[in-house]
Amino acid sequence: MATGNVSTAEITDATPAVLASHISQRGCQGPNDTRTTCPQETKAAGGLGSIAEQEVDHRIDVILGGGKARYDQAVDGSTTTVTQYAQAQKGYRFVATAADLAAVDNLEKPVLGLFAQGNMSLEWNGPDAQIQQADGGYGPPVTCETGKRPATEPALADMTTKAISLLSHKRGNGFFLQVEGASIDKRDHAANPCQQIGETIAFDKAIGAALDWQRYHPDTLILVTADHGHTSQIVAEDSNGTSGPTGYAEDLLTKDGQKLRISYGTAGGLTRPAAAAISQQHTGTEVRIGATGPQAARVNGVIDETDINGILTSFLGTH
Repeated sequence: MATGNVSTAEITDATPAVLASHISQRGCQGPNDTRTTCPQETKAAGGLGSIAEQEVDHRIDVILGGGKARYDQAVDGSTTTVTQYAQAQKGYRFVATAADLAAVDNLEKPVLGLFAQGNMSLEWNGPDAQIQQADGGYGPPVTCETGKRPATEPALADMTTKAISLLSHKRGNGFFLQVEGASIDKRDHAANPCQQIGETIAFDKAIGAALDWQRYHPDTLILVTADHGHTSQIVAEDSNGTSGPTGYAEDLLTKDGQKLRISYGTAGGLTRPAAAAISQQHTGTEVRIGATGPQAARVNGVIDETDINGILTSFLGTH
């Protein structure tokens, strides 16, 4: 099968990395990182190399995301970067902008698209959450700033559409594509509701791109889920100032002019530093999983995480 890996994070970050590498530390993303953090796993020491090196060694057909700085690191005993190694030794076509990606119309060569040095830019912007003020409020409700992603970086939906187009036209027995809306989590850690919501909308549009494909290719299975829960909650506005959230919160102004309060409460302790100085924690809540297509009926109600593997392998065994 043709394979693709897409993320708004560094493409060497945890979710895209787990599909394409075997390594002891998630921080060993580039050769320099690996030489420092897990030197026994460098190629010079007889290991498989960094996550970046393994991703191209596996010759994934389509790799799209951030993390160019990891690929700019030199491989062991050389001045050749991972990007140059991917092009010269593994036959990759390298693209660095949205326009470059739009111009790719075939998979005669596998495609490596790196659109940011680190994580890709955010879609929306707005202030971090804050501690409740003396009057029981959080200041005037905030209108989120939209349209913040630079034109040089493709949207997650655009990367999804392009990946599906390229993978589906490669000769073979179908394709497997992973798509991650990575910064939903990252901006939840930062307690920034506008940024978090903007990334959620971007992920929703990417799901829409997949559903558009499936509408005309009903033998396609789509699974949507998360790797963990997180802290943010929509809570009621406190009318008397005595029952506000005990952690951080922000009031947003919705499109229809209503106030929407988002609360964060899994980090900060008694000292309550600025939200930017801490990182909200994951939670152990059950996470949503949805599916459509063949085998989707098995995704029903509450299932074990490990059941997903059986669903996928059963589906792949019939195609």
